[in-house]
Amino acid sequence: MLEIDKVRAGYGAINVLWDVSLQIQPGKLTTLIGPNGAGKTTLLRAIMGLVPVTQGEIRLDGRSLAGTPTWKMADHSVAMIPEGRMIFRDMSVAENLIMGAFAKPHRAKLKHNLERAYASFPRLRERANQMAGSLSGGEAQMLAMARGLMSDPQLLIIDEPSLGLAPVIVHELFDILKELKAQGRTIVLVEQNTHMAVSVADHVYLMQGGRVILSQAAGEISLEHLHELYFAR
Repeated sequence: MLEIDKVRAGYGAINVLWDVSLQIQPGKLTTLIGPNGAGKTTLLRAIMGLVPVTQGEIRLDGRSLAGTPTWKMADHSVAMIPEGRMIFRDMSVAENLIMGAFAKPHRAKLKHNLERAYASFPRLRERANQMAGSLSGGEAQMLAMARGLMSDPQLLIIDEPSLGLAPVIVHELFDILKELKAQGRTIVLVEQNTHMAVSVADHVYLMQGGRVILSQAAGEISLEHLHELYFAR
């Protein structure tokens, strides 16, 4: 579904990604893991058009995404749930969700997708009229995920969903990821919790210094070997 072919990208004169190549299969959950500074978030931003690609190509269903502005990615059935949630704190939970379906092609299914979001995240229904800025960290992450799903994307990109959350909430979020995968969505997950990430994934990529140093089916992964590479032992 998503092909990343020898991509280089970065910020101005600073290059971060070095000839990165990945294959994201449809209906599968692919996880990207690696230490801080490995280039994981930069890769996600390059996919979304937030960081310019200086070399290589990113293709979705065989078509190049070069030149596609970020705000058009929803039209290609792609949504990103960014690190840090980035919810609209001064808007209600319901208003945040409605913003997830703001693009004109998605407005016709607004009521249906809103009801589905509340069914998947019952706590958000209870807090529909509450200001998003008053939510707990776990609730804010649920809101960010639900907002991303409001455009009914086939490719869902999620950056560090467990960051700063209590273990019980992390397990709840990963149960939701399993449900989304079971629905046939294609998911790209960046996650620091290697055990949880591998447990839910179909394929694992490990990044170090802006390069992919391991590509392996999740079922074949040795966590001990993965951690040795992760910490560059």
